[in-house]
Amino acid sequence: MRTGEPGGVLVRRLPVVLLHGASLAPRHCRLLGCAGSVALAAGGATAGALPVGDVLTPDSGRAALGLVSTYFGLVLLVAAWWLLGREVRGPRPPAPRSLLLTLALWAAPLLPGPPLFSRDVYSYLAQGAMVHARIDVYTHGPIRLGGPLAAEVAPVWQHTPTPYGPVSLAFESAVAHASRAQPSLGVLGLRLIALLGVALMVLALPVLARRCGTDPGAALWLGALNPLVLLHLVGGAHNDAVMLGLLGAGLVAATGRWPACGSVLVTLAALVKAPAALGLLAVATLWARRVEGRARRAGAVAATAALALAATGVATAVTGTGYGWIAALSTPASPDNWAPTSTLGRATGALLASAGSGLAPLAAPAWRALGLLATAVAIAVAWLRPPRPRPVYALGLSLMAVAVLGPAIRPWYLLWGLFLIAAAGPGGTVRKAVAAGSGVLALAVPPNGFAPDPRQLAFAVCGGALAVCALWWARHTPGPAAGGALPAVRGGHRSGRSA
Repeated sequence: MRTGEPGGVLVRRLPVVLLHGASLAPRHCRLLGCAGSVALAAGGATAGALPVGDVLTPDSGRAALGLVSTYFGLVLLVAAWWLLGREVRGPRPPAPRSLLLTLALWAAPLLPGPPLFSRDVYSYLAQGAMVHARIDVYTHGPIRLGGPLAAEVAPVWQHTPTPYGPVSLAFESAVAHASRAQPSLGVLGLRLIALLGVALMVLALPVLARRCGTDPGAALWLGALNPLVLLHLVGGAHNDAVMLGLLGAGLVAATGRWPACGSVLVTLAALVKAPAALGLLAVATLWARRVEGRARRAGAVAATAALALAATGVATAVTGTGYGWIAALSTPASPDNWAPTSTLGRATGALLASAGSGLAPLAAPAWRALGLLATAVAIAVAWLRPPRPRPVYALGLSLMAVAVLGPAIRPWYLLWGLFLIAAAGPGGTVRKAVAAGSGVLALAVPPNGFAPDPRQLAFAVCGGALAVCALWWARHTPGPAAGGALPAVRGGHRSGRSA
């Protein structure tokens, strides 16, 4: 590569950035992240959540190389995102349009490949096919459908009813029917729907940020370019993208002049995944603050509830899936889930069992009950602490509590609260914590969606270590190249804004 080319400039500039804390131009962060995304997509082609007929044997060299490439790309992508965050906090932050271009370039390599980091998209397709076949998904698991599509579902969910609402089932059924239950076409269809959800998120973030007094660029960096968005909403095609897109659109309407429309949109988000129902608290609060008098404020709260019930009834009648999702919300978490309450429940149960206590079976339910209590307390604190709460930020904290303290957790669950904290959270500890957590959790799940065995873990560590070594090599490489002068480097940032 000639040093005058953009990639050559990146190679020459990166050592100075890493060594001296200087600034890397947004276009160079874009190139670094794009390289990571390409490596990630290339590795996912052999190490991702492939259809069962295409899965390679664990001792396959291609699978091992794919795992190394995946984690090599992951580390580069996270590094690029973090360096871009320094630019966003700097004295000359990139414009939102530049950030959106970066998001598009980072996401593009992930679009044509197989699902990444989860097999949930196959569950969506199986559930959609069940709805089309008039099988009650709130009573039966995908095993009832049978056939090759059901075989793609992870074994732990084969017999599990779905907890998703009628809106989620509606687009799953449409995609399953249009793709004729072919996994590759179905994955592409559901990924396009997830992209629509991400697009709604991207449109909502700057608007909410301005209305909540937050920098739009900082909101886009934390809430849209976040690695968890790219890996799990784009790469994994999770229906959380649609939930968050509708939730964001509803909050934009509620913070503007259309709180009634906001109530309907937030209800539709909750009919994808139930946690979004907490958004009705924000809508009711925002609507009540627009009117004067206790009676009118009570009327605003009542109108929010009435519109939510009406939207639920209409959506359920149109889809014809019934109200079984309410009972299905108690669908059990996977036995090896690493949520804090589930982990503590297993550990306590094991200790009690080793001590010969008959209370061991009660340990997990007790910890889950404590988790629910802690969630309720956290939500109350978020909404009731003085001074008067900011509804969007309080909602973000509430959804983060639901994700962290609930009986089941996945990395993409943290996006529920992170999305709104990015839009409305003040600069400081909370934003830094969720940013750091995002970078760590981006590396937490193997690309095939299953728990890794020691051999796979070793290959993943090798891939990440190679990326770290590449960055370390760049750090200790002299900055100016023989082929040309190094572009001017800006010094460390002094801005008080926090991304």
